[in-house]
Amino acid sequence: MAEYNRPLPLPTPETRHFWEGCRQGELKLQRCKSCKESYFPPRPFCPACGSRDVEVYKASGKATLYSYVINHRPRPDFGEEPHSIAVVELAEGPRMMTNIVDCPQTPEALQLDMALEVTFEQANEEISLPKFKPAKG
Repeated sequence: MAEYNRPLPLPTPETRHFWEGCRQGELKLQRCKSCKESYFPPRPFCPACGSRDVEVYKASGKATLYSYVINHRPRPDFGEEPHSIAVVELAEGPRMMTNIVDCPQTPEALQLDMALEVTFEQANEEISLPKFKPAKG
């Protein structure tokens, strides 16, 4: 396990299901039972209709690259190499910020709308961070 020198999220009662899923290698989202809208980040009510009748479910882990920047400024907690700061659109609809890994951090490799799949980077015993890599095939 890599040593993390950067701040990590602190699970709250509203986000605990998400971080427990990540630790188990599953991307968990919430969906409103009233309007069927999936959403992220986690919260106890639907952002579309306000209903508190929501459920947690395992997402597919599939996404497309919606937007990104490549950070070339070295950071000790990210290493010396450039890294992407990205927004991905999950197959279920919500968008989330993340990093793209397992591919060159260049505009030629990071094509908008490219197919991605989730992978998890274990930061410590409690937190695994969801990141995305190019989908196989």
